[in-house]
Amino acid sequence: SETTISPDKFPIEKRKRSEITRDRRSRTSLVKPEPPNFEIGWKRTKEIPLEKPKGYVIMDFLEKLVGLMEREFGSVVLLAKAGEIVAERAREEAEVLREEGEVDERMVTELFRVLKLMEMDLAMVKAAVKEETLNERIEQAKARCRQAILVANSF
Repeated sequence: SETTISPDKFPIEKRKRSEITRDRRSRTSLVKPEPPNFEIGWKRTKEIPLEKPKGYVIMDFLEKLVGLMEREFGSVVLLAKAGEIVAERAREEAEVLREEGEVDERMVTELFRVLKLMEMDLAMVKAAVKEETLNERIEQAKARCRQAILVANSF
């Protein structure tokens, strides 16, 4: 009975107070951490230009005309007339931009040249007799219109 220690000889250690509780008392008060700022964490690498290009109005007219050419329309005469009106309006806008000094002279000249070619193509559409020729000429006029859009975009 040497293996068991008698209760009166049992080494009893006084329990120390926990380290954690003592550590907690040293702090004066709980400080709430700053909330994460989610606005900063996500930034674009590429800036998106929000201002519209100078030739925006002209581009808008011409894009609507391209939309008209792609649809089924009442008559070729009406389509040609609409094309003439759009070209005239685009010229007026370009003149205004040129007078304000916002657009280079040669860019306006280039736009006028492409618009004139587009009007000629629409006149050819009006004169077309066969369905096949009509479709080819409409495609040509659409291509000119897209070219004019690109010129207006480069203002």
